[in-house]
Amino acid sequence: MLSIRSLLPLPLLLLLLAACSEPPQEAIRLGTNVWPGYEPLYLAQHLDLINPDEVRLVEYPSASEVIRAFRNRSLEAAALTLDEALLLQQDGIPVSVILVMDISDGGDVIMARKDVANMVALKGKRVAVESGALGAYVIARALELHGLKLAEIEVRHLDVSAHEAAYRDGEVDAVVTFEPVRTQLLNQGAHEIFSSREMPGEIVDVLVVHNAMLEQPQRLQSLVKGWFSALDHLKNQPQSAAGIIAKRLGVTPQEALDSYQGLQLPSRQENQQLLSDSGSLHVTVERLGATMRENALLRGEASSKALLFDGMVK
Repeated sequence: MLSIRSLLPLPLLLLLLAACSEPPQEAIRLGTNVWPGYEPLYLAQHLDLINPDEVRLVEYPSASEVIRAFRNRSLEAAALTLDEALLLQQDGIPVSVILVMDISDGGDVIMARKDVANMVALKGKRVAVESGALGAYVIARALELHGLKLAEIEVRHLDVSAHEAAYRDGEVDAVVTFEPVRTQLLNQGAHEIFSSREMPGEIVDVLVVHNAMLEQPQRLQSLVKGWFSALDHLKNQPQSAAGIIAKRLGVTPQEALDSYQGLQLPSRQENQQLLSDSGSLHVTVERLGATMRENALLRGEASSKALLFDGMVK
């Protein structure tokens, strides 16, 4: 009886056996925290627009924990803000921004009690801020824009997952936060004294990957394709999308839709423009880096050319 061993040369047989025994490629672990701008990822997952064998979404209670997991390489990809990506780059972690997910135009806010009428009245008050993440940048810029100094407020460092409880229990007078906490605080009588509309184009949410992942372009392009398909669903079937998103955010479908009024969700074509070598995001990175240095949030220069990669949105 003929066997495969007698039909194939030994070196070729060994190669075939090695190929057959090679384990399947593990899914890309993509970390997020709860934020409407990241929800199209979960919408894409719900609609089977991204392959769960290729991408596994991992949700964390706060952006600080996402950054920590990314630094520790527990994640291959992460949804972060551009300033957080610059902090990773500063620390010598080879990362690339491959997608602009959203641009905040009122989505990031400072919510305060009614007796704190405006930003000037924040002087001497207790303010909850998520340190080491976007919150530190927002409070620094908000104070700067309104002629205040950080030493004039009492900063309470709290993860975003603790913001609502801290406000409810009277531990703080104001909170640097975003949706869905913004809506939760509005329902408790808080009001908005600052929003990212006062700092247009400065808060940009992006998808970052370890540079080693750029060697797997097909998987990343498939993820990006699923993202844009989810954006199409949100645009063309908003009520259907809102029903799915609202359950995860813990708000009503209408509140879910309202949360996108403070966000721009760039299309594929807009992403191509933003990330290209001559794109406006390069200017944003340089300006953001300068502002972060002025507020002692960043050391050295920000390198947009080393950070932005447009190969996945073409």
